[in-house]
Amino acid sequence: MMSFAIRIAYNAPHPLNYLEIIANSFEEETIVRVETLNLNTTLGATTAYVDRPEQDSEVAVLLIQEWWGINQHIRDIASRYAAEGYNCVAPDLYRGRVAADTEEASALMQALAIEDGLETIRRSVAAAEETYGIKRFAINGFCMGGTFALRAACEMPELKAAAPFYGDIPPEDVLKNLKVPTLFIAGERDAWINPEKVNGLKEVAKKYNLPVEVVSYDADHAFFNDTRPQVYNAEAAKDAWRRVLDHFQVNLL
Repeated sequence: MMSFAIRIAYNAPHPLNYLEIIANSFEEETIVRVETLNLNTTLGATTAYVDRPEQDSEVAVLLIQEWWGINQHIRDIASRYAAEGYNCVAPDLYRGRVAADTEEASALMQALAIEDGLETIRRSVAAAEETYGIKRFAINGFCMGGTFALRAACEMPELKAAAPFYGDIPPEDVLKNLKVPTLFIAGERDAWINPEKVNGLKEVAKKYNLPVEVVSYDADHAFFNDTRPQVYNAEAAKDAWRRVLDHFQVNLL
C-alpha cells in the first residue's frame, strides 16, 4: 500500500510558492513538485501553474490551456509531462478564471486578445528561465491553446518544438515565418478546425517549405480530453501522446 505525505511551504520566496507532494512506497520515493510562478503583464498580475520532475531539468514544455482555463485536465497533462522528466509550465491566460460551461468559455476566449496571450506566454518563459534555469522550451496546446501554440511557434523562434492540437491556423503572412519544428494534431471530424482549414495549413507549409508535420485522426475536436466522454478517443489520444513525446525527444532534448 502506498502512503502519501504532503509538505506545504507558505511564504516561499518570490516569484514562486510551492506544494510538494511526496509519494512513499516500501521500495521508492517519488517527489512531485507543483508550484506557482507569479507573472506581471500589461493587463496585470497572473500566474503560471508549474509541475516539475523529481530530477531537476533544463528543458520545459509550455502547456497552453483549452478555452476552459487551467482546470484539472490541464493539471493532469502537466503531471504527465513531469513524469516524463519535463518541467511543465502552464500560463494562466484567464488570470484565475475557469469556465463552468461553454457559454462562459466562449466569452472568456473571445475576450482574450492574441497579443495578450502571447505576452503571458513570453513572461512565463522569462520567469521559468530565471527561477529554474530552463534553457530550452517546447510548446503544446489544445483547442484555444493549440491556436496560441501555433501562433507562438510562428513568433517565438527561440522555441525548440511545437505540438498544437486542433488549434486555429494563423494568416499566411504570419504562418510563413514558422521556423520551429511543428507537429500539428487534427481530428477529421472536427467541425471547428475542419479538414479544409487543415488542408490550408498543409498548402502553406508546402509553399514555404515549413517544418510542419500534420497528423489527422478519425476523431472529433477535443478528442484528447479524457474528461469529456462524448468526444474523447482513447486510441487516438494514446497515439498522439506518443507522437508528441517522440517529437519533443528529437527536437528538445
